[in-house]
Amino acid sequence: MKTWGNAALALTAAAVLALTTACGQEQGDATLGGQPAGAANPAGAPAESGSGSEGYASGGYGSGSDSDGSGVAEPAGQLAVSATKQLGKVVTDSEGFTLYRFDKDSSSPPKATCVDACAAVWPVAGAEGAKPPAGVDASLIGEVTRPDGGRQLTIGGWPMYRYAKDTAPGDVNGQGVGGTWFAAAPDGKKAAAPSGEGAAEAPETDAAGLSVRKDPELGDIVIDSRGMTVYRFKKDSAWPMKSACTGACLEKWPVVAPVDKNDIEGITKKGFVTFDRPDGIKQQTIDCWPLYTFAGDKAPGDTNGQGVGGTWYAVSPGGKLVGAPK
Repeated sequence: MKTWGNAALALTAAAVLALTTACGQEQGDATLGGQPAGAANPAGAPAESGSGSEGYASGGYGSGSDSDGSGVAEPAGQLAVSATKQLGKVVTDSEGFTLYRFDKDSSSPPKATCVDACAAVWPVAGAEGAKPPAGVDASLIGEVTRPDGGRQLTIGGWPMYRYAKDTAPGDVNGQGVGGTWFAAAPDGKKAAAPSGEGAAEAPETDAAGLSVRKDPELGDIVIDSRGMTVYRFKKDSAWPMKSACTGACLEKWPVVAPVDKNDIEGITKKGFVTFDRPDGIKQQTIDCWPLYTFAGDKAPGDTNGQGVGGTWYAVSPGGKLVGAPK
C-alpha cells in the first residue's frame, strides 16, 4: 500500500507540473516582482492594471477637455453621424469628435468600467444636454450613472467616450486600441467598414476569425476576420509566453483578440491559446506566440508592418515569422 501511495503522489505531481508549464509559463518565470515586461501572471494573481486604460498615454483631446478621470465630463451636446471610408457611419459629438465604446463595459444593463487613469485617456462623454443625431431613433440615446455619480451618455445602452489622441474632428485613432475600443455606430454597435456596391475593399462578413491569404510577395500569411494582416514581434517569446509590446507600443500594434478554435481556417491549432496579459488584455496566440495587427495597415491586403524596425513580421499558418532574416 505504501508503494502504491508513493506512485500516486508522483503521478499527481507530474500532472500539476505539466499544467504549469503550458506554453513554457513555468512558475519561476511568472512570479510578481522583477518579471519581464508582458510576462503572464501566475494563476490567481491580480492583473497589474485594472483601470482599463490599457497603459496608453494621454494627450490630444483629453488634455484640453474637462474630463480628468473623475467622471466630471464635457457634455456631448448635439450628436451627429459622420460617414467614414474606413468604418462607415460613426457618431460624433457637437465638436465633431468621434465617440467610442469599451468592450469591458456592458449595455444590458448599462455599466461604465473605465475610471480613474482610464478616463483620462478616454474622456467621458457627458449625458447632460445630449441630443440624438438627425434620423436616429431618440430611444437609443440614454445615460448611465458612473461609479462616482457622474452622468454618462449611452447609445444603445453602451457608455460613450472620446479618445485623448484624437486631435482633430473626424479622427478615429482610437479604433481597435487594445482590441477593446471601437468607434460607435448610430445604433451603439461597433462601427464597421461599409459593404455593398461601391464599397472599397470591404471585408466579407462571414470571414473566419483567422484564416490564410496568399500574398503575392510573402506567400501564405495569416489574416484576421477583417482581412487585415497579422504580425509577430521578434522581441516576444513563446516559451515562456511573454509580450515585449506594452503601453504605447499597443497603439501601433493592437493585439489580436481571442478567437474560437472553430473559427479558424488553414491555421495550426498547436499552441492556439489565449494569453492573459499582465495589463488585463486577452491576446490570441499561434504556437504560443502573441499575435498583433498594425495600425498602419489601412485596408485588407496591406502589409505595411512587414519588417518594421527589423522586428515585426507577418505570420505563417504555422505561426512562423514570414520573411525575417535568419
